[in-house]
Amino acid sequence: MTVREGSLEAPTRHPLDWKSADFYDEAKLEKELERVFDICHGCRRCVNLCTTFPTLFDLIDESKTMEVDGVAKQDYWKVVDQCYLCDMCYMTKCPYVPPHEWNVDFPHLMLRAKAVKFKKGEVSFRDKLLSSTDTLGKLATIPVVVQMVNAANKSGFARGLMDNMLGVHRERVLPEYDSARFRATARPDTSFPVKDGKNTPGKVAIFSTCYVNYNEPGIGHDLLKILAHNEVPAALVEKEACCGMPKLELGDLEAVERNKEINIPVLAKLARQGYAILAAVPSCTLMFKQELPLMFPADADVRAVAEAMFDPFEYLILRNKDGLLKTDFKQPLGKVSYHVPCHLRVQNMGQKTRELLEMIPGTRVTTIERCSGHDGTWGVKSEYFEQSMKIGRPVFRQMAEAAPDYISSDCAIAGRHIKQGMGETTAQKQHPVTLIRIAYGL
Repeated sequence: MTVREGSLEAPTRHPLDWKSADFYDEAKLEKELERVFDICHGCRRCVNLCTTFPTLFDLIDESKTMEVDGVAKQDYWKVVDQCYLCDMCYMTKCPYVPPHEWNVDFPHLMLRAKAVKFKKGEVSFRDKLLSSTDTLGKLATIPVVVQMVNAANKSGFARGLMDNMLGVHRERVLPEYDSARFRATARPDTSFPVKDGKNTPGKVAIFSTCYVNYNEPGIGHDLLKILAHNEVPAALVEKEACCGMPKLELGDLEAVERNKEINIPVLAKLARQGYAILAAVPSCTLMFKQELPLMFPADADVRAVAEAMFDPFEYLILRNKDGLLKTDFKQPLGKVSYHVPCHLRVQNMGQKTRELLEMIPGTRVTTIERCSGHDGTWGVKSEYFEQSMKIGRPVFRQMAEAAPDYISSDCAIAGRHIKQGMGETTAQKQHPVTLIRIAYGL
């Protein structure tokens, strides 16, 4: 019997059996961690991706046996804590992902470990708070409160307290909150006739996302302007909660299910009415396209939403293929350093944002396809801030080398992280959606 060295088949993913007792059995988890860690030890292709794999390999190399069996089981958690579920090892490096018989899905194994840790109650108040994006957003955007929150986030004294008491690093540049929430101020235009294309539905529903709703509503308004310019009727999703990605990364899978029960019935109705559903945050589209279908594989509504969910640039480029996208760009953008976020890369749709930006006359795009090291909340935490900046250093350097007029990332948090890492620069940070609105002259 021979063992294949790697796999030539297209990778696939197995559903998450997260409701079974075995999923949370710590002894069985440790056995699977040992099996997969041993495979990783023998390969080491992922050593340059993040700090997870160097942590694992250092534990092995410094053990008495210099093999996985020499690593204390308790130290496995040091590896788990370094993983922020970017999915890059699965998508770009590992030759042993299913259908290979070794069946290595490292990110979902780390997710299982995080779920076990959460179930055991070994998650801090800080982590629970940071992952409660809807609750934080609703509180922080109350008039008067919003000014105090934004001032505190820029105050050295307040940030010192946050660092010491909460574990939010004092040097991390945090996003501001906006009391003019997107969902409260958006005025979508539904007046245009529906023009379905071969690849795209002719009407759109916007899932605003926590970030756009509470932090940068301008991204959502710019998206509506682009859709209106292209005569695409647009509506807001009637009711929404957080997509669930922050709670997934925490291992709180029951909270993910609670949010799913709020979102999916509303979104499934829209999907069956022929709407394309757009969300301007890659992690949110990934949640609906991949993670929820793997958590709830038998749910027809979840499948319907996954099929109707589009990244905005995926939709716009497909709209162009249908001959229904206006390309009357009036404003050149000059030099744009564009970063492709991990959660966009793993959606396997190609570089649609770059493709549209390059259609703008007088625009030169430098594309950086590498993890910036921030993740949702990982790079905010005091204990990971320095590692976050270290991972991002090659991205900061490559973004700066082009001497850009604009720096941009589909992940607005990554964009802020990159600008912080670049230091002094004359480049403006703008979301790609905003760049398209600028190019249209809207």
